[in-house]
Amino acid sequence: MSDSDAVKPLVNGKMDNIDDEEQKLSVAKEELNKLTKQLEKAEDEKSRLQLAKLSAEDSKKEASKNVMVLQQQGKQRQEEFSKTVKGIQNDISMLEKGNKDLMEKLKKSQAKLQAKKSESATLQQRFKIYVQIPEKKVKFTHKVEDSDDSGQHIKGVFTIAQRPSVLLKGGQALITFEEEKVAAQILKMAKCTVSCDKDKVHVKPKSLTLDPFVKFEVHLDVSTKTLSFSNVPFTLTEERMRDRLEISFSKPSRGGGEVQRVDYDKHTGKGQITFLNSGVAERLALKRKYVVDMDREVNVKVDLVYNYKLKKFQTSRMRRTCRITWRFTSRSPVTMEGRWSASSMFPGATRSRPSSLRTWLRWRLNINKRPSSYDTSMLMFLST
Repeated sequence: MSDSDAVKPLVNGKMDNIDDEEQKLSVAKEELNKLTKQLEKAEDEKSRLQLAKLSAEDSKKEASKNVMVLQQQGKQRQEEFSKTVKGIQNDISMLEKGNKDLMEKLKKSQAKLQAKKSESATLQQRFKIYVQIPEKKVKFTHKVEDSDDSGQHIKGVFTIAQRPSVLLKGGQALITFEEEKVAAQILKMAKCTVSCDKDKVHVKPKSLTLDPFVKFEVHLDVSTKTLSFSNVPFTLTEERMRDRLEISFSKPSRGGGEVQRVDYDKHTGKGQITFLNSGVAERLALKRKYVVDMDREVNVKVDLVYNYKLKKFQTSRMRRTCRITWRFTSRSPVTMEGRWSASSMFPGATRSRPSSLRTWLRWRLNINKRPSSYDTSMLMFLST
């Protein structure tokens, strides 16, 4: 065995150690590279997380700011809602108060209306004219042929007579003499004293100013074929408006009839319908309203066409009437049973009939009539 062979295993052993170390070094470098890469990744992840954290903090701050803004807006909305609710409640209370006031005014107006209606009924009854139409003999001479326009108009003549009235108080009377000069003589007297058994009546004649007596005639002419209408809006052309009016008033289902002529004023919305037959206008006028087909259904007011004239207007004044007032001098209760006469009270009177005071008043004064009216041949009396 030579020296070279003996040394060689040592060298190989050393070489093997070197290879192992190099291998370990290589493995260590690889691990180092891996760790370096992991570190870089960790650093990148750290940076990303930090950025995410910053972004999250910014988002949090922004969200907090938005929450604060929303809270402020919610608070403002709540305040506005409270103010709105309060305003609505105030409006409701004002409307309720206004409604209450209107209801009170309505009740007062209804009460006034009822009073006015009662007054109107009283005045109508008061001024109602009662006329006894005298009988008149008529002699038939000949037959009159009907003209072409017969039946198209209803004509009438009405005589209106309004007598003056006056309201008397207790202890007053109106007396009308047959002659004007007698009334003038009575008015010149300051006072008169009339004895009634143990009592005395002091009478003071006074002049009286009355409204004039009015009388006139009303000549009325009513058309039986022509009907007036109003409140028709101008929504179509004038020709189409006339066609629609003619078609609407021609419908028998609504009470209409065959139309002869249509007159319409687009500026006022008024016009007239002339039917071919009489009686249609009267029938529709009783309804007061009629439905017309335009672009929509329209309720129009309808009425008869009539003309009237006032003729023979006459006025006159009552110069034979005077007012008298009296009082009793006795302090004892008045029985009004004393006897007296018209000539003893008024020397210028043309009639005298002795009687008790109450009997004479009933004979001469017509005590059953209303004290607010009088007749030219009677004396109205209002007892105390």
